[in-house]
Amino acid sequence: MTQALLSIGSNIERDHHIEQAVKALRQLDPHCRFSRIFEAEPVGFEGPHFYNLIAELHTSLPLHDFWQAVRDVESQQGRERNDLKCRDRTIDIDLLTFGEHCQAKGPMLPRDDIYKFAFTLRPLAELCPDQAIPGDGRTFAQLWQTFDQDQPLWPIETPPYLKDI
Repeated sequence: MTQALLSIGSNIERDHHIEQAVKALRQLDPHCRFSRIFEAEPVGFEGPHFYNLIAELHTSLPLHDFWQAVRDVESQQGRERNDLKCRDRTIDIDLLTFGEHCQAKGPMLPRDDIYKFAFTLRPLAELCPDQAIPGDGRTFAQLWQTFDQDQPLWPIETPPYLKDI
C-alpha cells in the first residue's frame, strides 16, 4: 500500500463540500486519517475564507489511477477544471505526496504548496510530524519550525464528520 497525502480546501459552502469530500475519500480508504481544519484567507484573490485540512490515505492504486480518483471526487462536487488558479472553489483536492515519488509533472510530487502555504504545512506537521518529505529529507515538523508562521490561520472546532467513527 502506498501512502498518499492530500490537501483539501473549500470556500463555497465549506462545511458541506468538506464533509462530502471526507465521505468520498473514506470510500477510497476507510481507515484514512484527517488533520484538524484550519480557516485561512484566500491567496491571490479576494473572496471568502477557505477551510483547509490534510488527509492521509493508503492505496494499492497506481499513481495516475489514484490521482484520477481524487479528481473524480472534485468533479462530483462541481469542481470545474480550467486555467484559473486563484478563484473560489467548491472543493480543491491536491495530491501533496504519493509514497516516495518525486516528479516534475502530471502531478508534481512532492507538491510545492508544502513549502509555500501555512494552511498546507501546519496540518501536515500535526498529522505526520515525523514523516520525511520525499526528496528533501526534512520532516514536516522540522520544516514547520522554520516556516513563516505569520501567515494567518485559525483552527476551527472539529465537526462531527471528522471525529473518530
